[in-house]
Amino acid sequence: MGKFLNSRLKDLVPYDTSEEIESMKGYMRLNTNESPFELGPEISKAVKDSVKEMNFYPDPDCRALAKKLSELLEINPEQIILGNGSDEILNFIFTGFCEKGAAFPDITYSFYKILAKFHGVDFLQVPLRDDFTINPEDYTNLNGRTIFITNPNAPTSLFLSLNSIEKIIAQNPESLIVIDEAYIDFGGDSAIRLINSYKNLIVTRTFSKSRSMAGGRLGWAMTNYELAKDFRAVKNSLAPYNINAMTQAAALAILEHEEITQKNLKIIKTVRENTKSALREIGFEVFDSAANFLFVRHEKISGLKIFEELKQNRIMIRHFDHPERISDFNRITIGTPEQMQAMLEALKKILKG
Repeated sequence: MGKFLNSRLKDLVPYDTSEEIESMKGYMRLNTNESPFELGPEISKAVKDSVKEMNFYPDPDCRALAKKLSELLEINPEQIILGNGSDEILNFIFTGFCEKGAAFPDITYSFYKILAKFHGVDFLQVPLRDDFTINPEDYTNLNGRTIFITNPNAPTSLFLSLNSIEKIIAQNPESLIVIDEAYIDFGGDSAIRLINSYKNLIVTRTFSKSRSMAGGRLGWAMTNYELAKDFRAVKNSLAPYNINAMTQAAALAILEHEEITQKNLKIIKTVRENTKSALREIGFEVFDSAANFLFVRHEKISGLKIFEELKQNRIMIRHFDHPERISDFNRITIGTPEQMQAMLEALKKILKG
């Protein structure tokens, strides 16, 4: 690190995107949980039309988009705060709502730990059970720490019931609870229905996964009116014009064609279940997934070897060296039926040696 960098950041380890960048170079991308579906002509036209007003700043409150989202989710638009990807939403939370520290599972979205270190937030990593599920009883007496729960969890793909989430919320009245629902459209009940019942709950979502807009960078938070007011103050202090006009236009067009999203979701869920069954038939342990990916391992061949040999076949999946508990696992994004079949054929060859 150079001499001008803030000293508290000298040990900062940034989020590693090198594998993701490499996967863009002619590889089958089954490593980043993106949607396999391209945006249609309706969306392209909306983006093209938005260019006509690029000489003006975009709407800082994304009012048309927030209104459309509110209609879909049956909440008030004032309860919605939009961000440049849900990562920016999380950054706002670490900036404005983690004075007493943070807590999250030891195996979950790695960006929580990075953000905590970046902001100098004291954090606690709560171990998952041996079966990789979350035990709500482990989230007690956390002294006001902000608690982050990805649901369904990544990379495990497992869903935590709303009853368990409510237990965590109720037993931590002095803590803010953040439920990160990046993958909720692929399985499980959303905690959105709880935001008006609890004063300490924020639910975050993204357009990156189910709505084919990872490249557009759009996420949002939902909460009660009081928290939304504070959240919006933090957001407008850091990034008042954070959602560009083209992204707003694309997202609005996507929401106006919700039937396309629902069709794509149905396909992904079907392909997920078919792929899960096929992997189990060739000896893989596969978790029951509520997400758009599968968490898998094989008792006869290491996760690293599977990753490396698939990579030689120009198929990218996600391997985890750390923590050691998951070093034999790989995460496989659900792609098209053709992509899944190609991956399965490659795996069968790898297993034959």
